[in-house]
Amino acid sequence: MVGQEQDKKVRRKIIVIGAGIGGLSSALKLAHAGHDVHVIDAASGPGGKMRTHPGSTGPIDIGPTVLTLLPVFERLFRSVGEDINDHVKLAREPILARHWWPDGTMLDLHENFEASHAEIQNVFGVAIGKEFEKFYHDTRALFECFDLPVMQNARPNLRQMMSAVLKKPQLIPKMRPFSTLESSLSSYFKDPRLQQLFGRYASYIGGAPQTTPALLSLIWQAEAKGVWTIKGGMNQLARAIEKLCIARGAEFTYNKAVVELRRSRDEIDTVVLENGSLIYADAVIFNGDPRAMPMGKLGNDVRHIAQNTNSEKRSLSAYVWGFDARIDAANLAHHNVFFADRPNSEFDAIQKGEMPTDPTIYICAQDRGINKPTPHVDRLEIILNAPPLSKRAPKPEDFDRCKAITFDRLQRFGLTFQRELCREHLTMPEDFARLFPASDGSLYGQSPEGMMATLKRPQCVTQIKNLFLVGGGIHPGAGVPMAALCGQLAVEEM
Repeated sequence: MVGQEQDKKVRRKIIVIGAGIGGLSSALKLAHAGHDVHVIDAASGPGGKMRTHPGSTGPIDIGPTVLTLLPVFERLFRSVGEDINDHVKLAREPILARHWWPDGTMLDLHENFEASHAEIQNVFGVAIGKEFEKFYHDTRALFECFDLPVMQNARPNLRQMMSAVLKKPQLIPKMRPFSTLESSLSSYFKDPRLQQLFGRYASYIGGAPQTTPALLSLIWQAEAKGVWTIKGGMNQLARAIEKLCIARGAEFTYNKAVVELRRSRDEIDTVVLENGSLIYADAVIFNGDPRAMPMGKLGNDVRHIAQNTNSEKRSLSAYVWGFDARIDAANLAHHNVFFADRPNSEFDAIQKGEMPTDPTIYICAQDRGINKPTPHVDRLEIILNAPPLSKRAPKPEDFDRCKAITFDRLQRFGLTFQRELCREHLTMPEDFARLFPASDGSLYGQSPEGMMATLKRPQCVTQIKNLFLVGGGIHPGAGVPMAALCGQLAVEEM
């Protein structure tokens, strides 16, 4: 344990490869504990997938757009004697998301159960309001059951999961252990539009509702507990943590890729950079896609680490637009979802290795929100789900086709954008594969398909005692809070 070692006055040289939120969280705790921390990243700055695109009125988020599970970050900052509110300006969004269907239906989900319940009753009727009430309380019970023994546990196993359930046997029927999320939602909601709404949360971890286990209905509770925006965009969180690391003596090297980890006996002792530089290490934390190791991208000495990631199915990729423009739409919220004509049809297309022609489209209107004036120019991130490269190879016509599918569909909802868009405004699966080596363009690591998917994800500890893995491809999973939690769990295991 880091705390125990610090009591013994042991100062270790720890290399963190990757300045994503997982690596940054580890680096902060280790630097605060007095260790010699060196963070190395091939990118030009911190944040990993918390990326931005320059805009005329400021940076545009083209990665995660919300902060959920705020207590994860409050604990991180508090553990190093800081208050997160002193370092980033947070604003809680009263509307979680505004949802639009092709038939003209519009529904807001709110920051609390009561307001969401009232909205659903108003839009869909009292009976469906009761269906939502049961769904809400069931998923909250599941989230609370599995939070500590699974999500906040560095080494969860089936026995621990079963033990948690046996303490609350009333949860077993709520888990629907042999059902998919799609079939489970059809038993909760009669209206296919709400099945479609809550089914989309499978894509938050890179899955499809047709194959994601019903248990993962609990994912939506992460958002139901509140979403926060950060002034200046999500990358400001990464910048704030980087600054705290530097204040505690950590060193950061950017624009340098690590190409090899060398082992002496049973420990990693040398990190090799692309320019041939050698850096000695007492321990290494790898914040990247774990699949890089069995693929040999970090040398032969670690090819046996996370071997299953080379054969497991990959999660979804995405087409991500980032640009600013004048738009003819006065009633956008900060987060907006425009649903496909046929529920889940996009996932059928993705499974076949096709670009979806009937997609559900997410829009983050970064400058919109309650009590905010309508901006003259909007900063926008638009996301469509996509297959990873293992399912679909890039084609020359992909940009033009994606552009037509995206904006023709949004025009049907009454949105037009006064901006000429070019290739630099769109990140496609092949771009993600280039930015995040060994990812195959997948944004979430392994697919969440199957009941045991959670236990098949690599854990932060490895067969090499001084090598640790963190990030969205590692347990407890994808998303900013889970990656940050993973980084903290790894430090506790060192």
